[in-house]
Amino acid sequence: MMLLATQTLELLFAQLGLDNDELSMKRFIRQHTLDAGVLLFEAPFWNNSQAMFLKESIYEDADWAEVIDHLDAMLR
Repeated sequence: MMLLATQTLELLFAQLGLDNDELSMKRFIRQHTLDAGVLLFEAPFWNNSQAMFLKESIYEDADWAEVIDHLDAMLR
């Protein structure tokens, strides 16, 4: 039996080393925006390890991909 991990926005923020309480996440999303042509992992506000995690998770269609796509949409 295969268990599917359900990743959440809170867990993604924690994985990225960011504060993941509701207020901190709302503040981060309000303070950071992406232009239409910028890929999420190319955003200037990530450090190298955060950007690499996001890029690899998206390209490998990891179990993080869905919540990363959600964050991407929230930042636009």
